[in-house]
Parts: sequence; structure tokens; C-alpha cells
Amino acid sequence: MITALRSLAFLLIFYGFSPLFVLAAILVGSVAPGAVQRIATAWSRFHRACARWLLGQRVVVEGELPHGPYLYIVKHESMFETIDMLCLFDRPAIGAKRELLDIPLWGFIAKRYGLIPIERSAGASAMRVLRAAARAATAEGRAVCLFPEGTRVPHGEAPPLRAGFAGLYSLLGLPVVPIAVDSGRVSPRGKFMKRAGVITYKVGDIVPPGLDRREAEVIVHAAINRLNGPVAPLQ
Repeated sequence: MITALRSLAFLLIFYGFSPLFVLAAILVGSVAPGAVQRIATAWSRFHRACARWLLGQRVVVEGELPHGPYLYIVKHESMFETIDMLCLFDRPAIGAKRELLDIPLWGFIAKRYGLIPIERSAGASAMRVLRAAARAATAEGRAVCLFPEGTRVPHGEAPPLRAGFAGLYSLLGLPVVPIAVDSGRVSPRGKFMKRAGVITYKVGDIVPPGLDRREAEVIVHAAINRLNGPVAPLQ
């Protein structure tokens, strides 16, 4: 019962107030694109506060999170981390499916914010677009964050990385910071019920540039799955 009430409160308050952030971003997006990033960061902080105080979800970071010209590769289990990246980093450039940028209103904001469009195909043209966007972001001092599994996966599963990771790793020549996250234990994909508990980010060892693509892929795949484990029981 408590879990259901908490989940309902989160649904009403987070999604009820989110349109205000969207409206603010639309109003300022055409005249002050930089303000869109500040509004998006405020929305992310609002999301974390709602998760903490309404759902009882606390965030813990294990390991030192380096800041600089890195390629951050993150496990993807829930919507939580897609929004929470703006709490972990300063104005991160996050990879998002190209189709999302075509959504009316939301797509306008996403483009003004500077999300990196990712095509479903791993063709040469798609990789050139991805590389250009990532290099532009790092030139601005922004973190580049990618979810290499391509979609949210249930907690405990470890699908292979999409082909785009290895290509981008080689093209950018940046050190990689793999980050595991276990958000799916408490906020499973597509489920209304969200549990109280701890959401952990586990920062892996930095993977230097220049390794064989397959070797880098194996190391990163293992690192982002280090928090795989049993699903927490309902509370």
C-alpha cells in the first residue's frame, strides 16, 4: 500500500509539474538557448528530489567520478538515469534516439539543449553525425554520455553493446568511463510501482584510448554490468 501511494504521489507531482519546465524552455529557447540547459538541469534536480522524498529512493555513487574530456558509457535500466545524468554532470551531451528529436515541442527543446542524435543504424553517415556532435560537445567542455545497450533493459540482463560504441570509441580517441547503475531494481521499466531503496552508480576504471575495439568492448561491457543482481522485494 505504501509503495502504491508513493508511486501515485510521484506520478501526480513529477509529471504534473514537468509541463511547467517544458513551457519555460519553449519560451526562452528561441532567444536564449543557453537558458534551456539551466532549465533542463533544474528539471533533473526536481526529478531527483521527487524520487528521494516521494519514492524514498536515495542515490549513491561508488568510486570517483572524473570530470573532463571523457566518453561516459552508462548502463540503462530505467528512465531514472536518463534524467539524472544532468545531476551527475554539468550540461552533459546525452545520446538519444533520432526519433525523439522529431517529437513536437520536446524535440525543439532537445535540439536547443544539445542532445546527440543517434540513428538506429550504425552506418557511416550516422557515425559521422554522432562523431561531429560528440566532438562539438567536448570542445564546449561538456560530458558525452551514451547508453550503449540502445534501450532500457531489465535489471540483471546484460545484452551485447550496440555496434556504435566501438566505432565511436575508435573515432573520438577519448578515454572511456564505464558506469554501472541498478535503477531497474527499484524503478523497473514500464512499471507504475516504484520501490523505495538505494540507486547506485558504480564508476569503473578508466579505459584508455587506443585499445583494440573488441578488447575495449569486453572491458566496458563487464564494467557496466557489475551491479547486476536480484530485484529488490516490494516494500
